[in-house]
Amino acid sequence: MPLTKRVIVCLDVRNGLVTKGVKFQGNVDLGDPVDYARRYYDQGADELVFYDITASAEGRGLFVDVVRRVAEAIFIPFAVGGGIRSVEAMRAVLLAGAEKVSLNSPAVRDPALITAGARAFGAQCVVLGMDAKKVPATTAIPSGYEVVIDGGRTPTGKDAVAWAKTAETLGAGEICLNAIDTDGVRNGYELTITRLVADAVRIPVIASGGGGTPEHLVDAVTKGGADAALVASMVHYGDHTVGAIKQAMAAAGVRVRQAG
Repeated sequence: MPLTKRVIVCLDVRNGLVTKGVKFQGNVDLGDPVDYARRYYDQGADELVFYDITASAEGRGLFVDVVRRVAEAIFIPFAVGGGIRSVEAMRAVLLAGAEKVSLNSPAVRDPALITAGARAFGAQCVVLGMDAKKVPATTAIPSGYEVVIDGGRTPTGKDAVAWAKTAETLGAGEICLNAIDTDGVRNGYELTITRLVADAVRIPVIASGGGGTPEHLVDAVTKGGADAALVASMVHYGDHTVGAIKQAMAAAGVRVRQAG
């Protein structure tokens, strides 16, 4: 029997509040992350992921107090990313109640961090967070998608597909692939890079950036080959609930875990 596809809700956090923008710009603060976590847990989300979106760019540490409060309020797995630059920081997050850590910019700067985390806590705890941006065909990046870091501020020259394969070799147990060009736009996931990465690695791939309707999630896990789809705006603003999204996916023939 095929594995169920997961619906994961992403909560970007800035200064202790859930926030949302478009293509990492124009962020609007929405509210308390614990309240949002409890809401999506009640709606049947399979997992949550929290990103401290300015931690890496500002060189700050992580918001462990928020992690602890979330862990007390919900009973589903959740990952935490942003500002995790050491095994000690990973340990602090996991001890506070998170099941996984997401490494993005720090992993690009220090790839050995992936291996160190996997050895210390197991590959299942280490998620590679990757922001990919489409580049002109004339650029010397074979896949046509470049890894960018620091919340989309810094191009790296790294090919997104090659980096995904490297991260898997280093010990990452999962990849959360966010397409910068579709992030927050809600017109659908970037299926080309999603499929390229999903076909290149053996570990689960989470599609991120662009979800606006349940049909977009169906496309992400069928046409894009993703194991899960990340949503944010479409649930944060009340246009859809996680339960309704799952019902629509099931009606389209996608196997999901139904709430309740």
